[in-house]
Amino acid sequence: MAGGKLTPRQKMINLMYLVFIAMLALNMSKEVLSAFGLMNEKFEVINSDAKESNAAIFDQLKSKAEDAPAQFKGPYDIAVKVKPLTDEMFKFIETIKTDINKSFPLEESGANKGKLPYEAMDKSTIDEVWFQGDGYSPKGKEITGKIDAFRNNVKAVFGNDVKYKVFLEKFEKTFNTNDVIDGEGVKKKYLDYHFKGFPAIATVSKLTAMQNDVKKAEQDIYNLLLGNTMEAAISMKKYKAIVVFDKNVVFQGEEVTGRVVLGKYDDTTVPTDFKVNGATSKIENGQAVFKTVGGAVGEKDIKGQFVFTEDGKPVPIEFEGQYVVVPKPNQAIISADKMNVVYRGVPNPISVSVPGISSDKVKASAPGMSAGPKPGQYLLKAGSGSEVTINVTATLPDGKSFTSKQAFRIKGLPAPTGKVGGSEKNQGPKSNLEVCTITAVMEDFDFPVTVNVTQFNVKVPGQPTVVVRGNKMDAKAKSVISKASRGDVVVISEIKASFVGIDQMAKKVSICTYEIQ
Repeated sequence: MAGGKLTPRQKMINLMYLVFIAMLALNMSKEVLSAFGLMNEKFEVINSDAKESNAAIFDQLKSKAEDAPAQFKGPYDIAVKVKPLTDEMFKFIETIKTDINKSFPLEESGANKGKLPYEAMDKSTIDEVWFQGDGYSPKGKEITGKIDAFRNNVKAVFGNDVKYKVFLEKFEKTFNTNDVIDGEGVKKKYLDYHFKGFPAIATVSKLTAMQNDVKKAEQDIYNLLLGNTMEAAISMKKYKAIVVFDKNVVFQGEEVTGRVVLGKYDDTTVPTDFKVNGATSKIENGQAVFKTVGGAVGEKDIKGQFVFTEDGKPVPIEFEGQYVVVPKPNQAIISADKMNVVYRGVPNPISVSVPGISSDKVKASAPGMSAGPKPGQYLLKAGSGSEVTINVTATLPDGKSFTSKQAFRIKGLPAPTGKVGGSEKNQGPKSNLEVCTITAVMEDFDFPVTVNVTQFNVKVPGQPTVVVRGNKMDAKAKSVISKASRGDVVVISEIKASFVGIDQMAKKVSICTYEIQ
């Protein structure tokens, strides 16, 4: 728009132009609206399944409480308190959805008959209902109040029991209604950030997702009460004490150092007592540091006990481990990570180590070998021949070195397996076979190898064999397939294939069949 003095008519035209541009910018495509609707349908199905699953788990907990009250009566009592809270929250969200949906009559015909008119739900219907000025309306305050009450009431059921700490932290984050900082650094109220200005179908979908959060929390609680492990929120009685040595193998006379830790520990998880081989050891941040001296060559045991206090009672956790004292090494240990041979044309992962020697003091070499992603790991791409030898040089702590070597057999890549429509022996109507893709895959092969089919033969009983180039049926193949009868077995043979990125001919591909039904 040009500068200078404008006539009233021109000003009006310019204003209408700006409004038109804004309307285009705000207009959401029908495909996006339909996607929200489909997402809402998926969540509805998931929520229905979760409702049945949670009822089954609740009944299981009730049954266990009847059979073993000493163990499960307490957890069942907690479940009885939680269930009405989750049911009430789920139903409240459903009433909000109903208030939104009642403005949109269901589809009366077509493929979406009986469903909401997703493409017509492109405008927000809650802005004037949930918000007032810069804050919430009475309805908005009711919604956040219900969420806050649900969160606080569920937390109150568990109190301060440490067994539920991890779950409650996750639960707090899921149902937190505090202000949110958006991507531009602007602080917005919870409902403003999540719902204001969104199309009605997006709001409904998000509310259905919130219902799923409620059902998921309910399921996590029941599983936790049943004793199922949920992330790290488990009783101290279930913790695993682990012996961690600085070195698992030591030389004769060398000092043995290490720590004993829990499978999950933090600054608040500190044992009241800890002993190793009968002697009290120092406790640091939930760990215990110990020292001893490696004696004669052989396997050595180490045993001890953590003692924690839970519910006012001591909970002992026994542990035991082993370490090995070995002579100074004079030979490297070399092993293929995935098999006892190496394959030509692909990078074979090889690990090379020497007991008691750090990886930076061990060097390995062979034709076609290169360094891997971590110390002590290599990639060997075997070339011609039937055998390759890996040579290793290791430097001992005293500065001396020794060499060792080991030979590996070299094999070509195995023959691919032919498949029609993803199966060696497929079946179905002729129309499906006409559009099937012929593939060749490396069955039970541990390396990521891609195979391309370039040609194959199609044989229909009573019809001449048709040679097809590529991996899909051509016009001639479809013609003979159309003449097949129910019960005929169509044979796909003489499949020719090539490996992607590997200069090696593929071995003969196995045949595959398709039975006409």
